[in-house]
Amino acid sequence: MLSRRSVRVKVMQLLYMLNRDAQLTPDDLVKDYNEGIWKTYELYILHLYLLLKVAQQAEKDAQIRAAKLLPTDEDRNFQPILYRNVCTQSIANHVQFLNLAEKYKSGENLDEDLLRRMYVAFCDTPEYKAYAALTEATVEDNTKVLYDLYRFLYGHDIFIEICDERFSNWDDDESHVIGAMKKTIKMLPLEGEFYKEFEPSDMTVRDFGEALLRKVCQEDYSLLSEIEPMLKNWDAERVAILDMIMLKMALCELLHFPTIPIKVTWNEFVEISKIYSTEKSKEFINGVLDRLMKKLMDEGRIVKEGRGLRGE
Repeated sequence: MLSRRSVRVKVMQLLYMLNRDAQLTPDDLVKDYNEGIWKTYELYILHLYLLLKVAQQAEKDAQIRAAKLLPTDEDRNFQPILYRNVCTQSIANHVQFLNLAEKYKSGENLDEDLLRRMYVAFCDTPEYKAYAALTEATVEDNTKVLYDLYRFLYGHDIFIEICDERFSNWDDDESHVIGAMKKTIKMLPLEGEFYKEFEPSDMTVRDFGEALLRKVCQEDYSLLSEIEPMLKNWDAERVAILDMIMLKMALCELLHFPTIPIKVTWNEFVEISKIYSTEKSKEFINGVLDRLMKKLMDEGRIVKEGRGLRGE
């Protein structure tokens, strides 16, 4: 679920924490890193659980309508198909997933009133009304309405507030979780251990992030000594903290990660700088990396494995 870019961002943020807090150690950062990548997975489980619980409000809606002393024709004809369809039921009856939701306490302190408010608001959308008007819904219809529901939820203030309360930096992982959720919905009805596909068990991602984090910490002074001569008219102490961290990470990748292409490293940190640093960071980092790469190439110090990895 996590891309290498998101891993780089997590490592960058942890190195920034180390810069601001002298009490932290590299081991502290590695622990935080490993906990952080699992937090992204927990957020994914929460999103799927919330989708289920909002859809389940249809069942409660049916009970409320049936208990009315003077039900309307709409009440009598109402069917909780948002919950009772085969796709939603494949989530509701998936024991392994429900166990995961319990493990990560996805249902803890969930306010039923808030769930109902999201459900009622979704029922007022054209997408739901078109679905509810179907004589007989197909699997494709059920999948589409759950996709529509999820798209509605992740733009809703209550949904965002729930995520904010549990995961303070969830917006950093938002795009990855949303992508995983869309892929999960396309898999409906769910079977087997579908959730394993999104676990942070990819050794490339896990080992890459931890190795990069440790290596930058270990080589901090030597990396700085390589970068300083490339700054031209800039004093290293005047360089923005995040910019220097990104330069160290990029240099570390160039020197110590032979399977990552030069252009990938270069482009990734330029793109990350656009989002997380100053307006001028893109040009600054691009220029320093250009000079660094040329120097290292001339000295024969960049060794990349496989075809096309040198990036010429």
